[in-house]
This record gives sequence, C-alpha cells and structure tokens, in this order.
Amino acid sequence: MKLQQLRYLVEVAKQGLNVSEAAEKLHTSQPGISKQIRLLEDELGVQIFIRNGKRVVDITAPGKEILRISERMLMQAQNLKRIGEDFVNVEGGSLTIATTHTQARYALPEPIHNFMLRYPKVRFSIKQGSPTQISEMVVEGSADIAIATEGIDHYPELAMLDCYNWNRSIVVPLGHPLTTLDRPITLEDVAAWPLITYDFAFAGRNKINQAFETANLTPNVVLTAIDSDVIKTYVGLGLGIGILASMAFEAERDQQLVAIDASHLFADSTTRIGIRKDAYLRGYAYDFIELFAPHLSRKVVQAALMCDTEE
Repeated sequence: MKLQQLRYLVEVAKQGLNVSEAAEKLHTSQPGISKQIRLLEDELGVQIFIRNGKRVVDITAPGKEILRISERMLMQAQNLKRIGEDFVNVEGGSLTIATTHTQARYALPEPIHNFMLRYPKVRFSIKQGSPTQISEMVVEGSADIAIATEGIDHYPELAMLDCYNWNRSIVVPLGHPLTTLDRPITLEDVAAWPLITYDFAFAGRNKINQAFETANLTPNVVLTAIDSDVIKTYVGLGLGIGILASMAFEAERDQQLVAIDASHLFADSTTRIGIRKDAYLRGYAYDFIELFAPHLSRKVVQAALMCDTEE
C-alpha cells in the first residue's frame, strides 16, 4: 500500500468520481490512476468503487470507510512533514488562509502585515470564497485556517474558536432623508427604502433576516452582493440604502456616503476561525491566530483542538 494510491483514491472521490478530472488535478494519467486503485482494491480484498464499464459510478459501503481512513492517513502524513519542518525550517514555510472578502479587505490587513514583518520567509496565501467554500478548503487540506462569520459550525471536522463580535451600519448617500432623523433609526425606517445588502450566505445575513421577521416587516431587497465595496458602489449610485458590516465603512474613502449606526437593530455576529481537528499547525500559524485574535494564545488553541479531538 502506498500513499500515492490513497491520494488517487481521495482525489477521485473529491472530483465527483471523475477519474479524468482527478488525473488532470494530480498531473498524471487516467489509466495510471485506475491501475493503482485496482491494485489497492486487490491488496485490501474489497471493491472500493462501483463501476459501469470504465466509468466509476458510486462508492461501496466498505469503500466509504476506506476513503474516510485514507483522508485521515494523508492528513497525518502531512502533519509528519510539518513537524519535521518545524524543527528544520523554523522561520520558513507556507500559510494559507481561506476567508471572505469582508474579512480579507477590512479585518485582516493589519494582522497579516504584522505577521509578514515577523516571518518574512513564510509564503502567505489568501483564498477567498463563500463561508461554505472556505470551510471546505480547510476540510480538504487546501487551506490551513478558515476565517468567517457563517458556515464553520456546519463542519464537524473543524474546531471552531470565536474571534470577535461585530455589527452593522445603514449606509446612505450624502443628503439622504435618513441622515436628518433626530432619533435612532428604526427597522421601519429601513424597510421603507430599497435595500442593498449581502448575499444570503455571507456576513451574518441571517441576523438581518431574523430582525425583520421578528418585527413582522418585509424588506425590499433589490440587490445582493458578496462584496462590501460592491454594496457601497450601488448605494452611491442611488439604487438603494445599504446594510453592511460597520468595519467596512471607511470615512476617509467613503466620503460620498454616510454610515448610520444600526447595532441596536440587529443581533451581534461573531467572526470565528476554523481549523481541522486533526491538523498539526506550525508554530507561526499559532502566532498568526494570536495576531488576529489576541485572546487566542497557542495554549488556548491547542486546548480547543485537544478537547475537540477527544470528543
């Protein structure tokens, strides 16, 4: 049995049982992958995939268990490499963060800047996507840490740690009638205007929906986006008023817009990090986490990972 065979097996499953796509992803040949998987099946004495001619159409019951163990073995093999690198190449390596646009644009620049000053030899990579996409990146091993508000709790493979709470502002063009209110803004005020806000999968959108539902109001959402800057652009064009994370409003840059505090209208959202429970983190990864969320020391993160692993 070889690790390469396990990689082929896992990649075929990851590519929806498409051997051709798995071969392309792994820069090898389709016949080579098929041969190695059959050799693995012969060695184990069980059929992993159900085939219809040359096509793989499903995974057998024992195959699903073999696949689960193979994924864990590949992760542990990667952990062994990281342990070696921790002692041989203390200052160098790579770190990949998977996150949303709002976090990458507004929350992460300072900690990433400080991290790169501290670890100039570490190759830092940011991958952006929806909360579901970034969680899956960490689950499959293509990213080390997920940072998001939504989605991480849907993946039992990930340990989840709270970083910080945040809320929202109503963003309107200069001179908008809502800027002249002599009282705190209400949900009724907001619902009276066309709304531009986040896509349903992003940035605590469920907290916005819950607030309107509780007040028995139906907001007129005319445009949704995954990007805070896109929301501000269309608010500036007069297409509606925006609801966005307060951190995404920058007075110096957004001089044609006004932000109205709406933290009393919506429940706080919490940004969290997600880490594979069975992952070995390099020392500098712990330092990055602490730069981003100072209360998450290495000791705290390791205790959380150990607790989740035992469960």
